[in-house]
Amino acid sequence: MDPEFIHKLDILRESCGFPFVITSGYRDPSHPVEAKKSTPGTHSSGIAVDIAVNSGAQRRLLVQKALELGFTGIGVADTFVHVDTRTTRPTMWTY
Repeated sequence: MDPEFIHKLDILRESCGFPFVITSGYRDPSHPVEAKKSTPGTHSSGIAVDIAVNSGAQRRLLVQKALELGFTGIGVADTFVHVDTRTTRPTMWTY
C-alpha cells in the first residue's frame, strides 16, 4: 500500500470518528477481480480500499469527508464505500 494513501486514509478515519473495517485493500493483479480488467485498477496500485458501512448516516459522512479531503475516486454501495486517490479525472459511481 502506498504510504501517502495510508496516511490520508487515517486522516479520513479520524475525521469520520468511527472505526474502519476494510473489506478490500490491496489486490495483486492476478486477483480474479483485477484479472478481468484490461488494466489493473487502483486496488492493484495500492491506492484504494473498500470500507464497510453500517448505515446511511455512516455512508453519507464517509463520502462527505472523503470529498473534503480530496479523495478522487468514490464508489458507493449498500454495505461499503470505495475510496481512492487516482490521478486521472475525479469520479464517483454507485454499485
